[in-house]
Amino acid sequence: MPFDAASQALPDATVTGLQWRPATTDDLDNWAALIARTAAVEQPAWYEKRGDLVHILESTKNPPQTSTLLGLDGSGVARAYGRISKNPQGDKATGMACVDPEWQQRGIGSAVLVWQEEQVRRRFQSDEAAGHTTAPPRLRIQTEEQHEHQATLLRGHGYGAVRWFNEMHRPLTTELPDAPLAAGLQLRTLEPSLFEPVRHAHNDAFRDHWGSEPRDEESWRFTIEEPTARHDLSAVVIDDATGDIAAYQLTSFDPDSAADRGFKEGYTELLGVRRAYRGRGIAQALLADAMRRYIAAGMDVASLDVDSANPTGALELYLGMGYTPVNRSTTWEKMLQDSRPSRPRRAGGGQHRAGSTGRTSAR
Repeated sequence: MPFDAASQALPDATVTGLQWRPATTDDLDNWAALIARTAAVEQPAWYEKRGDLVHILESTKNPPQTSTLLGLDGSGVARAYGRISKNPQGDKATGMACVDPEWQQRGIGSAVLVWQEEQVRRRFQSDEAAGHTTAPPRLRIQTEEQHEHQATLLRGHGYGAVRWFNEMHRPLTTELPDAPLAAGLQLRTLEPSLFEPVRHAHNDAFRDHWGSEPRDEESWRFTIEEPTARHDLSAVVIDDATGDIAAYQLTSFDPDSAADRGFKEGYTELLGVRRAYRGRGIAQALLADAMRRYIAAGMDVASLDVDSANPTGALELYLGMGYTPVNRSTTWEKMLQDSRPSRPRRAGGGQHRAGSTGRTSAR
C-alpha cells in the first residue's frame, strides 16, 4: 500500500487521554503554540517555528497524513505531536516529537515513539516496494544533553547513542581572526541567482559527512526559506577562473531565541567547502567574514554546531577560530527489523529533534 494512504495505527485515546490525527494547515497555530509552550519550560537551543511547520505540511516526500501526528485534549488544545521524515532513497528516517510539560509522565511520549517506529517500518516497506531502497528500517532521533528525560525514554525503547554534536559559541567582543581569501577567489553575499549553484556545491561538500544525504530542490527550498534564514549574513566563495561555487556559509538569526537566551546570536546553519578547494583556508575566511557581518548587524555571538567526529577536522578549525563548546546533543538510533512495536514505557518528554547537524529540521 502506498505510504500516502491514510491507514495507520494511532495511539490509544483511552490510554493517553488524547484524540489523535494527522496535522493539517488548520492546526498550525495550535501546533506551534504547543512547541513554544514546551520550549518555554525546557529551554532548548532551537525549536520549530510556525514557518517550519508550514514546510512540513508542504513536503511531497513525507506526506503529512502519514508522517505527522497530533494529540488533542477534550478542548481541542494540542498536547503532543510527532512526525517522521525520510528521503525515498535514504537508509534512515528521522523523528521529531513534543509533549506538553503538563501532560508528561503519562506514557504519551512512549505512545508517540511507538507510532513513529511503526510509521518508519511502513515507510521503508513502501520505499522498497517502489524500488527506492533495500535498506533495513532505522530511526534516528536527536536530543540535547540537558534533556535527560528524553534520553531515558529512548534508552528504555532500545535506542543507542551513535553520534555527538557540539554547539559552539564565539564572542564577538574579542579581536576577530585575520583570514583573507587567496588570490583567484572572490566572496559574494548570497542572492537568489546563487541558490541552485549553492545546492549543488552543498551536495558535493557534504558527500563525506556522516548522516548527510543529497538535498533535492524541495529540501533546498525549505532550507533557503527557513523562517530565520538571513541571506544578507550568508556568503559564497566563487572561483574566478571557472565561476564555480567553491564554498558557502548560510546564516540564520532567531529573534525569539535572542529574547529567551539573553544574547543575539548569528548562527551558521551550514558551512561547506567542496573537496577540490579544501586546505586553502576558505572555511576560515568565510567564518571571519560571517563574524564581521554579525557585528555590523548587532550580534553578540557567532555560533554553530559540529559533529564531534567530523572527518574534515572541523572541530579543530573552529577551536582555532575562537569558538568554544557550550552545549552537546546526542543522536540516537534504533534498527527496526522486528515488526513488533516497542513495549510502552512511561517517560518524559519535551521536544526532541531529527538526527542531523544544524538547527533546521530534516524534511
